[in-house]
Amino acid sequence: MDFAALMSKEIAKAKPTTDTTSKDSNNSNKKYIRRAEAEAQREAAYRAEQKALEEKRAAKAAEKRKREEEAAEEAQEREERRRKLAEETRRRREEAAAEEERARRKRLGLPELKKGEEEEDDDANASDAGGNDEDIPEDALTEKLRELGEPARLFGETHRARLKRYRRLTTVVTAGPIPTTLQLVDEEDMKVSADAIPQDKGRRKYLFRQLASYFTMVLREWEAALAREQRRSAEEEDTSFASKNAVNAMVSSRANMVPLFRKFESGDLDDAILKPVVEIVQAAQERRYVDANDGYLRLSIGKAAWPIGVTMVGIHERSAREKLHDGERGHVMGDEVTRKYLQSIKRCLTFAQVRWPPEDIRQLMG
Repeated sequence: MDFAALMSKEIAKAKPTTDTTSKDSNNSNKKYIRRAEAEAQREAAYRAEQKALEEKRAAKAAEKRKREEEAAEEAQEREERRRKLAEETRRRREEAAAEEERARRKRLGLPELKKGEEEEDDDANASDAGGNDEDIPEDALTEKLRELGEPARLFGETHRARLKRYRRLTTVVTAGPIPTTLQLVDEEDMKVSADAIPQDKGRRKYLFRQLASYFTMVLREWEAALAREQRRSAEEEDTSFASKNAVNAMVSSRANMVPLFRKFESGDLDDAILKPVVEIVQAAQERRYVDANDGYLRLSIGKAAWPIGVTMVGIHERSAREKLHDGERGHVMGDEVTRKYLQSIKRCLTFAQVRWPPEDIRQLMG
């Protein structure tokens, strides 16, 4: 083999084929691409980017949802533990209160409560259970007791005993126009008797419950009647001065009767006031409103002679002057609190004769 043939053979080995060379040269020398190809490439890149972002967002959302579910489960577990603890605390408090009540009734010689009555007392006191365990500072407790018209401190009374007395006075058993610790009786049991004021503690307490029940019923009916009247006035767009005065009279009467209810609860209402009040309520229940008004006048004005004119001339008294106030009191209006709740009783009578009119027209008050 000569040298020229050998060189030709080596050159042929090193030289690529024409097709491959032309394709590579076309790709390497291609400076521009078509717009469709560029758009296709850009769209593919955008879709890939959006897909990656969507996957990332889905992963974050799944992680967040998982954290929220775990937090909700933990919160539910905590709430369940708190509820069980509250129920256990309430049960222990009720058991302690029931045991204390049994000991008190045994100490006072009262009959033991039946199971149903104990449950009613527990249900009544449950609404006021919240916050009963917290202490009240000495000065604030003294002020609260004075606002209730109670002695700030009894002889030998400790702070805990004063706090317990305040809780007992402010424990609401019956919710109504005037919240009271007295258990109200049914309407058929409200009938009172003015024959004699009982001195027995149990019967006297029941009389106070009857009186509180009657006045609560009257105030409720009064509120309901005013509410109906206000709805009618609102529909007719008639807000007269008389309707506003009626509402103000009811609100002030309800507020002024609070001290009377507190006296019912404590049982320290004087017989000189209790007996006329019972007579007034008995006459109102029998729809004898004129007789009830007479009882109110005797209570507010009194039967004692009111001296008019000259009762003394010089150093000598007129004859029989000493008989003017012989064992009789002129009136009870000197006490502002008493005056206000007696006037509220009179307003209750005025409403009662409209709500429950008498059969005898002559028993209507003027």
